[in-house]
Amino acid sequence: MRSTLFILALIALGVALQKGIIEIPRHWAPWAPLHIDDPITPVTQLKLSRLADDRAGCLAALDTVPEGELRYTPLADYAPTASCPLANIVRMHSSGVAFNQSFVASCPMALAWVMYERHALQPAAKEIMGSRVSQVNHVGSFACRNVYGREAGRRSEHATAEALDVVGFQFENGQRITLINDWDDEGEVGEFLRAARDGACHTFGNVLGPDYNAAHADHFHMGMRGFRLCR
Repeated sequence: MRSTLFILALIALGVALQKGIIEIPRHWAPWAPLHIDDPITPVTQLKLSRLADDRAGCLAALDTVPEGELRYTPLADYAPTASCPLANIVRMHSSGVAFNQSFVASCPMALAWVMYERHALQPAAKEIMGSRVSQVNHVGSFACRNVYGREAGRRSEHATAEALDVVGFQFENGQRITLINDWDDEGEVGEFLRAARDGACHTFGNVLGPDYNAAHADHFHMGMRGFRLCR
């Protein structure tokens, strides 16, 4: 009986949507295009994952960033090494922040970064630190290797440019912090770093930091695989 009622409810919902009786907001509609300033919902990561094989759709989503607030270059698919071909990629030059160096990223990873920055990183910086982040320091996105650099095993997200390793932040007021030196801070700096990690979990599939293991003691690994693994 319950299953029958559930099926009837789904049919009714489908009819209502088709006739425009019910309108689902774009940020809750899995079929709607992704816009950079739409509120983050559980549907956001689903939309990002679907763009992995949709170059045009992904670039269109990047282009919803207001003019002048993002610099990136679309790149043709290529293979830096024979065993690590890259597809649907861009080079990130700057967004609302500068980077210590540009980096190659899968297009969905670039999107996840910009959404994270606008919806979580900068709001946390202003609220906790009293200053916006001006530069993000990282140690790279692409590396043709297995997880932890092991000779055997599964490929790292870095092998497909689907992850970025962030080591520290600089602020408009001149303050600089790093994970290796400041993660254990018991004041606002430590509070900000934890907020920066937790906020990333709403757009990235996995976020690993010092609380995960010793290999991540000095950086946040922000990657696209999985769903809200946040350690």
